[in-house]
Amino acid sequence: MKFIFKLILCSFLLFPMLLSAQVIDGKFNTMLKELLDHSVKEISVKEFTESKLKYLLLDARSKKEFEVSKIKNAIWVGYSPSDLSMLVKLPKNTPIIVYCSVGYRSEKIAEKIIAKGFTDVQNLYGGIFEWVNESKPILDKNNTVTDKIHPYDSDWGKWLNKGNKSYQ
Repeated sequence: MKFIFKLILCSFLLFPMLLSAQVIDGKFNTMLKELLDHSVKEISVKEFTESKLKYLLLDARSKKEFEVSKIKNAIWVGYSPSDLSMLVKLPKNTPIIVYCSVGYRSEKIAEKIIAKGFTDVQNLYGGIFEWVNESKPILDKNNTVTDKIHPYDSDWGKWLNKGNKSYQ
């Protein structure tokens, strides 16, 4: 009897949290569909992590955001201004994935890279926020696993339902 009571109590306590995450995820996807132009091929976190291809991973966030945390092997290129000079020596068919907080800035940087003649460029759908929300690891500036994530600002940070928001 105690087991059944505990099971019911846990379900009652956990259900609102699960429902809340689902609501946030649904609204997040709706926001992304409206925010992005979808002018660049998009890759999901799952597709990226399951892929066997070696991608050049570019971070289009501010230096401050990048120094709080990043996805492993990401190279900072920034957004405004952006530094794409490292691309000059690369073959035009280099597989490239660009990310930012949610995908808007990375989409714009990906468009610039495509305009330079690169043929295999993708935007990480949902950006590093989706990466963190799917419990994927992020690294700090010392390449140590961290749970800190820069939320850009309080309005955009509402899309993070995991991680420890840090504005440092």
